[in-house]
Amino acid sequence: MADGPHQPYGRINWEMVGGWLQLDPADDPPFWALNLMRYHQVAQYADGRQGVSGRQADDAYAPFESLSAVGASIVFVGDVTGQPLGDPAWDRVAVVRYPSRAAFIAMQERPEFKASHEHKQAGMEFTIILSCAPAGDAGTDGGPGQLVVVVDQGGAPLPAGDGLVATLDAEGVIVGDDRTYRRATFLRTERPVDDLVAAAASGGDAFVVLLDPSIDQLAASIGSSPT
Repeated sequence: MADGPHQPYGRINWEMVGGWLQLDPADDPPFWALNLMRYHQVAQYADGRQGVSGRQADDAYAPFESLSAVGASIVFVGDVTGQPLGDPAWDRVAVVRYPSRAAFIAMQERPEFKASHEHKQAGMEFTIILSCAPAGDAGTDGGPGQLVVVVDQGGAPLPAGDGLVATLDAEGVIVGDDRTYRRATFLRTERPVDDLVAAAASGGDAFVVLLDPSIDQLAASIGSSPT
């Protein structure tokens, strides 16, 4: 949202964000921002600097100070190790818990956030960011099996028998393109993911992404959220 209405890495959903500006604080609970990220191989800095990968540029962007200042926190980060369904192929997935939509908007105006945003603009080829809220109780972080996130239209039930971490219902796309999604399900499975791919694909455009997490506190963040 920083630096005007257009970003090189995705289109801002100004209709939804504009509605956020009208919210009464009593109607503005916490939300979880799911970030699907694809990087440039080489960061595209406006000043022409070389030798920086898109991932390195995004690491330089990481707005920890700004997030902390508005009461937000990164609750999940995972590198993508495989993607059996969906286009484009993502490089990293992250989830940030914000105390409110007002806090998210306020963060965009912080001087240190604006100063660091050049790194995101340089490193990010494309991103989809979904505004989400937990659907029911969370499972547990960690545990055995491959960690998978399924982002889909929510029409078909996913196969039973896997270890649920969390299900997030999507309010809408904050940044992205014309596509919309209804659900993001994090789970751990010790089985092949073919059934997950088939269920997700049956409802339309979807992603099934295998993850190696470096921050894995999603379920804990939902368990500690206000009811």
